[in-house]
Amino acid sequence: MSKKNRSALLQWVVDIVVMAVAAVIFSVGAVCFISPNDIAPGGGTGIAIILGELTGLSLGTLIALVNVPLIVAGFIWLNRRIMIKTLISVAMITVMTDYVFADLPEYRADGGNGILAALFGGALLGAGVGFTYLREATSGGTDIVAKILNRYQPHLTLGRLQLITDAVVIAVGYAVFRDLDSALYAIVSVFVQSKVVDMLVYGGQECRFLLVFSERPREIADRLLKGDKGVTLLSAQGAYSGASQQVVATAVYKNDYARVKRIIRETDPAAFVVTTGASEVLGEGFQKLI
Repeated sequence: MSKKNRSALLQWVVDIVVMAVAAVIFSVGAVCFISPNDIAPGGGTGIAIILGELTGLSLGTLIALVNVPLIVAGFIWLNRRIMIKTLISVAMITVMTDYVFADLPEYRADGGNGILAALFGGALLGAGVGFTYLREATSGGTDIVAKILNRYQPHLTLGRLQLITDAVVIAVGYAVFRDLDSALYAIVSVFVQSKVVDMLVYGGQECRFLLVFSERPREIADRLLKGDKGVTLLSAQGAYSGASQQVVATAVYKNDYARVKRIIRETDPAAFVVTTGASEVLGEGFQKLI
């Protein structure tokens, strides 16, 4: 076997292991917290929980049934490598939900304690989905619908499409369960789930990216370099004046932002600074690129 083939095989093994861990976390959240409290937090799992109330079938079986037509559509319109991994992920979740963890103790929220079920269930579902995303796969459900719609309606972002599909599922859940508390807990669960996914996929360290337009770019760059900050000098030209100048570009962690602004202000109080949030910065001095 060539080195390239060994590397590809190892990559698949790692993918399967991580997706299996993700399926464990996801299934525990669904079995212990979400399903017992009639919380339908959007997605394929929410649809399966609603159908379980109507049909009496097991959660894992319904997750599989909901995803079959979606996965078929995904193979037609989306990347096949992603859909193969999605198929594996859904199969793992189905088996673990119905067989491996079917007898786990259930947390039933009595006396208005559903918020705990929503928080812990949402966090576990989010962790499962997040780890799955890290291996370039999905956990199925409305993720596939959102990706297909985005392909043909690119002006609609995936986040907005996901929000729309989740809102529809939560509304249907309210109509079926006739319980406003369950619908509100579903909204909380979706919110927590999205935050956990973002933290896992994009990293927990929020950063700031700065572009500094100044008459003293070299001095600012030197002071930032002395403070162990990575700096790039970009060549630019003023559109109005036509004059050439250098623009200071740097990325810093949020807790260093105030110090960097102070350095810029002390060096050139007349500097023009553009700052934007960076959800993830990879490379030397930040998170490792993996």
